[in-house]
Amino acid sequence: MKIIAVYSNKGGVGKTATSVNMAHLMAESGYRVLLCDLDPQGASSFYFKLKPSKHLGQDSFFTRDKKFKKSIQPSHYPNLDVVPAHHDFKDFDIFLASQRSGSKSLFKRRFKAVKDDYDIVILDCPPTLSALSDAVFRHCDELLTPVIPTTLSERTLEQLYQYFIAHDFDVARIHPFFSMVQKTKRLHVDTMHRMQKQYPAMLDAHVPFSSDVEKMGVTCAPVTDIGKGTAAAMYYRRLWREFAARVLSDQHAA
Repeated sequence: MKIIAVYSNKGGVGKTATSVNMAHLMAESGYRVLLCDLDPQGASSFYFKLKPSKHLGQDSFFTRDKKFKKSIQPSHYPNLDVVPAHHDFKDFDIFLASQRSGSKSLFKRRFKAVKDDYDIVILDCPPTLSALSDAVFRHCDELLTPVIPTTLSERTLEQLYQYFIAHDFDVARIHPFFSMVQKTKRLHVDTMHRMQKQYPAMLDAHVPFSSDVEKMGVTCAPVTDIGKGTAAAMYYRRLWREFAARVLSDQHAA
């Protein structure tokens, strides 16, 4: 089972849209997928029209295998289940910090409980550098990191790499890609060219800014399903194919 975190320490970069559409494409390709919505705002859960379990508080998430498994809900798509966000997830950092060294084993244990049920776990992470993100960095297999080609988003990617280096994490697990691209903007084009040279790990596939992606909030469905004929869906499929080839050695990505 692979654990893939969709992470950026900057908000508003298309992280949740990436989580939802990539989870859908992975499931469509035949993988058994669990999307875990770690962001207390619950946007991924909303896109799948799912509400959180009433009994999955912060301690239950990390310490109660049965309650965690009961919180898993099926989506409307084959092979795709979801752990909806709970409002108590906002206190994850407080809980993990209180566990000190035990926080590492708690996070690792959580997903071992479902390793026989899923091929891929996708973590939709909140945009913070915190005890939770540190646990994610330690135990996920890969990070898929959306980057808007602007100065602030470029800066946060640099901070992510610096954090990995400072904590002796493997930077090869970071897979950045450009998100919400507007090639009519000279800043976006120039930033993309510069960052592609600076970060050789940058995926070639990018996702443009699209009203079809914004409409996911209205349709409550992945654009790769409801808007499968749109340019946005096509770009997400390109992203999935490249990412799968890089980290899954996948030959059948849809």
